Amino acid sequence: MNMFSRFFYILFSLKLNNIPLMFSFLPPFLYYLTLSHVDARNVVSYSDGPFENSTGVPYFYMSALDPTPKDLAIIPYASLTVSEAPLGTCGLRDVEDPTCAKITLSGQIHLLDKDAQALEFAALALFSKHPEMKDWPKDHNFNFFALKIQDIFLIDWYGGAQVLSVDDYLANIQHSSI
Repeated sequence: MNMFSRFFYILFSLKLNNIPLMFSFLPPFLYYLTLSHVDARNVVSYSDGPFENSTGVPYFYMSALDPTPKDLAIIPYASLTVSEAPLGTCGLRDVEDPTCAKITLSGQIHLLDKDAQALEFAALALFSKHPEMKDWPKDHNFNFFALKIQDIFLIDWYGGAQVLSVDDYLANIQHSSI
Protein backbone atom coordinates (compact mmCIF):
# COMPACT_ATOMS: atom_id res chain seq x y z
CA MET A 1 0.00 0.00 0.00
CA ASN A 2 1.54 3.34 -1.00
CA MET A 3 1.81 6.31 1.37
CA PHE A 4 -1.34 8.06 0.13
CA SER A 5 -3.45 4.90 0.15
CA ARG A 6 -2.32 4.18 3.71
CA PHE A 7 -3.01 7.77 4.73
CA PHE A 8 -6.58 7.70 3.35
CA TYR A 9 -7.23 4.26 4.88
CA ILE A 10 -6.09 5.46 8.31
CA LEU A 11 -8.08 8.67 8.06
CA PHE A 12 -11.26 6.84 7.00
CA SER A 13 -10.80 4.24 9.76
CA LEU A 14 -10.34 6.96 12.36
CA LYS A 15 -13.50 8.78 11.30
CA LEU A 16 -15.54 5.63 11.66
CA ASN A 17 -14.01 4.00 14.71
CA ASN A 18 -12.05 6.18 17.09
CA ILE A 19 -12.91 9.76 18.05
CA PRO A 20 -9.83 10.27 20.33
CA LEU A 21 -7.48 9.18 17.54
CA MET A 22 -9.26 11.40 15.02
CA PHE A 23 -8.67 14.32 17.38
CA SER A 24 -4.95 13.61 17.43
CA PHE A 25 -4.56 12.76 13.75
CA LEU A 26 -4.80 16.19 12.12
CA PRO A 27 -2.07 18.27 13.84
CA PRO A 28 0.97 16.13 12.86
CA PHE A 29 0.07 16.26 9.14
CA LEU A 30 -0.66 19.95 8.70
CA TYR A 31 1.82 22.83 8.77
CA TYR A 32 -0.21 25.99 9.21
CA LEU A 33 -3.32 27.02 11.10
CA THR A 34 -5.46 29.99 11.97
CA LEU A 35 -4.58 31.54 15.31
CA SER A 36 -7.34 33.68 16.82
CA HIS A 37 -7.09 35.81 19.91
CA VAL A 38 -8.81 38.82 21.40
CA ASP A 39 -7.69 41.48 18.93
CA ALA A 40 -6.90 39.67 15.71
CA ARG A 41 -6.53 36.55 13.65
CA ASN A 42 -3.40 35.42 11.87
CA VAL A 43 -2.30 32.47 9.77
CA VAL A 44 0.85 31.03 11.36
CA SER A 45 3.14 28.10 10.69
CA TYR A 46 3.43 25.56 13.48
CA SER A 47 4.72 22.13 14.35
CA ASP A 48 3.79 19.69 17.08
CA GLY A 49 7.13 17.90 16.81
CA PRO A 50 9.48 16.47 14.22
CA PHE A 51 7.97 13.94 11.79
CA GLU A 52 8.84 10.94 13.95
CA ASN A 53 7.86 12.50 17.29
CA SER A 54 4.53 14.32 17.20
CA THR A 55 3.56 15.60 20.64
CA GLY A 56 0.18 17.23 19.96
CA VAL A 57 1.45 20.50 21.47
CA PRO A 58 1.68 23.27 18.87
CA TYR A 59 4.95 25.25 18.72
CA PHE A 60 5.37 28.57 16.90
CA TYR A 61 8.22 30.81 15.72
CA MET A 62 7.05 34.44 15.67
CA SER A 63 8.80 37.75 15.18
CA ALA A 64 8.74 40.58 17.70
CA LEU A 65 7.80 42.76 14.70
CA ASP A 66 4.52 40.84 14.34
CA PRO A 67 1.64 42.22 16.45
CA THR A 68 0.50 38.68 17.38
CA PRO A 69 3.17 37.97 20.04
CA LYS A 70 2.81 41.52 21.36
CA ASP A 71 -0.92 40.99 21.86
CA LEU A 72 -0.38 37.53 23.35
CA ALA A 73 2.03 38.98 25.91
CA ILE A 74 -0.87 41.04 27.26
CA ILE A 75 -3.70 38.50 26.86
CA PRO A 76 -2.22 35.03 26.21
CA TYR A 77 -5.47 33.22 25.38
CA ALA A 78 -5.93 31.96 21.84
CA SER A 79 -7.72 29.36 19.75
CA LEU A 80 -6.05 27.47 16.94
CA THR A 81 -7.99 25.76 14.19
CA VAL A 82 -6.73 23.30 11.60
CA SER A 83 -8.80 21.74 8.85
CA GLU A 84 -8.48 18.45 7.01
CA ALA A 85 -9.01 20.32 3.72
CA PRO A 86 -5.31 21.08 2.92
CA LEU A 87 -4.60 17.33 3.01
CA GLY A 88 -6.85 16.88 -0.03
CA THR A 89 -8.99 14.31 1.78
CA CYS A 90 -12.24 16.28 1.63
CA GLY A 91 -12.62 15.70 -2.10
CA LEU A 92 -15.18 18.03 -3.62
CA ARG A 93 -16.87 18.72 -0.28
CA ASP A 94 -16.88 22.28 0.99
CA VAL A 95 -14.42 22.87 3.84
CA GLU A 96 -17.36 23.85 6.05
CA ASP A 97 -19.04 20.46 5.46
CA PRO A 98 -19.01 18.67 8.86
CA THR A 99 -17.46 15.57 7.27
CA CYS A 100 -14.36 17.62 6.37
CA ALA A 101 -12.73 17.43 9.81
CA LYS A 102 -11.51 20.44 11.74
CA ILE A 103 -10.04 20.62 15.21
CA THR A 104 -9.79 23.63 17.52
CA LEU A 105 -7.29 23.76 20.38
CA SER A 106 -7.74 26.59 22.89
CA GLY A 107 -5.50 27.70 25.72
CA GLN A 108 -2.63 30.03 26.55
CA ILE A 109 0.31 30.71 24.25
CA HIS A 110 3.51 31.38 26.13
CA LEU A 111 7.02 32.42 25.21
CA LEU A 112 9.64 29.69 25.60
CA ASP A 113 12.51 31.71 26.98
CA LYS A 114 13.76 30.04 30.15
CA ASP A 115 13.62 26.29 29.51
CA ALA A 116 16.60 25.24 27.35
CA GLN A 117 15.16 21.77 26.70
CA ALA A 118 11.81 23.21 25.54
CA LEU A 119 13.62 25.71 23.29
CA GLU A 120 15.73 22.96 21.75
CA PHE A 121 12.66 20.79 21.09
CA ALA A 122 10.69 23.72 19.62
CA ALA A 123 13.57 24.52 17.25
CA LEU A 124 13.83 20.87 16.16
CA ALA A 125 10.05 20.61 15.74
CA LEU A 126 9.68 23.79 13.70
CA PHE A 127 12.86 23.65 11.63
CA SER A 128 12.25 20.01 10.64
CA LYS A 129 8.92 20.93 9.04
CA HIS A 130 9.74 24.53 8.05
CA PRO A 131 13.49 24.50 7.17
CA GLU A 132 13.39 28.02 5.71
CA MET A 133 12.72 29.38 9.21
CA LYS A 134 16.39 28.80 10.10
CA ASP A 135 17.33 31.49 7.61
CA TRP A 136 14.80 34.13 8.60
CA PRO A 137 16.41 37.49 9.52
CA LYS A 138 18.00 37.44 12.98
CA ASP A 139 17.32 41.17 13.42
CA HIS A 140 13.55 40.43 13.34
CA ASN A 141 13.85 38.91 16.82
CA PHE A 142 12.05 35.62 16.29
CA ASN A 143 11.10 33.68 19.41
CA PHE A 144 9.66 30.25 20.14
CA PHE A 145 6.20 29.88 21.65
CA ALA A 146 3.98 26.96 22.69
CA LEU A 147 0.29 26.49 23.36
CA LYS A 148 -0.72 25.16 26.78
CA ILE A 149 -3.89 23.38 25.66
CA GLN A 150 -6.94 23.80 27.89
CA ASP A 151 -9.90 22.93 25.61
CA ILE A 152 -10.30 20.81 22.49
CA PHE A 153 -13.17 20.18 20.12
CA LEU A 154 -13.47 18.43 16.81
CA ILE A 155 -16.05 18.49 14.06
CA ASP A 156 -15.76 15.47 11.76
CA TRP A 157 -19.36 14.40 11.24
CA TYR A 158 -22.92 15.69 11.51
CA GLY A 159 -24.41 16.23 14.96
CA GLY A 160 -22.16 18.88 16.45
CA ALA A 161 -18.69 19.12 17.88
CA GLN A 162 -17.03 16.38 19.90
CA VAL A 163 -15.27 17.56 23.06
CA LEU A 164 -12.17 15.70 24.22
CA SER A 165 -10.09 16.06 27.35
CA VAL A 166 -6.51 17.25 26.95
CA ASP A 167 -5.25 14.03 28.58
CA ASP A 168 -7.14 11.83 26.09
CA TYR A 169 -5.94 13.96 23.17
CA LEU A 170 -2.27 13.79 24.22
CA ALA A 171 -2.49 10.06 24.98
CA ASN A 172 -3.65 9.32 21.44
CA ILE A 173 -1.13 11.33 19.42
CA GLN A 174 0.24 9.46 16.42
CA HIS A 175 3.98 9.39 17.20
CA SER A 176 5.23 8.25 13.82
CA SER A 177 4.81 9.60 10.35
CA ILE A 178 3.02 7.66 7.64
